[in-house]
Formats: sequence, C-alpha cells, structure tokens
Amino acid sequence: MKAKLLFTLVCIAPMTVNAAIPYRVEQVKMPTVQENETYASEHRFYIGGMYNLSLWQDYTNDANLAINGKSSKNFEGLVGMRIFDTFRMELNYIHQTAKWNQLKFDSETILANAIIDARIDSLYRILRNQMIMPYVGIGAGAAWNFGSDGTQVTKKISPVVAAMAGISVEFNPIFALDFGYRYLYMFSQKNNVMPEFNPSAHQFRIGARVGF
Repeated sequence: MKAKLLFTLVCIAPMTVNAAIPYRVEQVKMPTVQENETYASEHRFYIGGMYNLSLWQDYTNDANLAINGKSSKNFEGLVGMRIFDTFRMELNYIHQTAKWNQLKFDSETILANAIIDARIDSLYRILRNQMIMPYVGIGAGAAWNFGSDGTQVTKKISPVVAAMAGISVEFNPIFALDFGYRYLYMFSQKNNVMPEFNPSAHQFRIGARVGF
C-alpha cells in the first residue's frame, strides 16, 4: 500500500511543480496601420506647368448686341502643397488672352485652389500606389486686365472664380501628368465694348507636376 502511495506521489510531483511556476506572457507587437498622410509627409510640395485651350463664351446684352467668343491658348505655372494625401492647396499663375469679335484683352491671373484627390485610403495603405487619380477642385483669385486692339479697360483688377475636375496619372511619387477641365469666370472689367460683360471660358488643360 505504501509502495502504491509513493508511486502516485512521484507521478504527480512534476505537475505540481509546473503549476507553481507563474505563466510568462509574451507581449507581441501588432503592426500598426500606416497613416493615410504618409504620401503627403514624404512629398509635401510640388511644382508644375499646364497648357490651356480656352473656349471663351458668347455673350448677348439686353439690347441684343452679341459678341462671339474665340479660342485662345496659354500656359500657366503652378506651385502646390499637400495638406493630406487626399487634399492639397495650389497656386496658379496664368497669362491669357481673351478674344471676341470687337473685344480683346490680356490678363495676368492668380488663382488659389483647393483640390480633393480621390485617393482610396484603405487600398492605398496596403498598395502605396494608385496610378490613376481623379480630382475635383475650386479656386478664387484676381485678374489684372489690359485692353488691346482698341479695347479700353477701366477696371484693371477683377475677381475670378473657377471650378475644375480631371485625372492625374502618377507614374511614381515624384512625377505625374495632369489631364483636366476648368470653368473660369471673370467678373466685369468695365470695358468700352460691353461694359457689364463677365467673361467666362471652358478650359481644357494638360500638364505635368514634379513633387519633392
């Protein structure tokens, strides 16, 4: 009987010792989700240029006097800053010529734009690359106007507003091509041909951006 009891004690002794040893919990660090501002923080600023084809709109006043808008071509320079991956601010400088039948003037325009990029955050955190980037934006600024070919401008500075949309092709985090459309509306510059005329244009744009 004593032999059986002794054998039983020997068998359960290791279990008792193991039970007395406290468990050690190993802390495992889970990988953190990448912040959606990573792209903006690594490539905060950019510069670029655009080529614009502007289709100036026709206008008829209350006396049924009409002027027909012509097309014009111009270039613009831009600088921008990414606030977030999906939001950026951009400043545009545009030298443009506006043409109608009896009316023609040049303007130096500065636009400040707020632009939203349709970057897919949930996928972007995993893939880090989204080559096709749709965007929309709005802008506001001022134009310095100078009449030409007989047009006299009495209001040299006029407000300008704009709405835009387009697609950027981001080949890498540094270089992108832009294909876009912008509606540009200029408040009256008080010219001698159509004093209350507010010029507007549909602008089709193509250009490039370089980030750093």
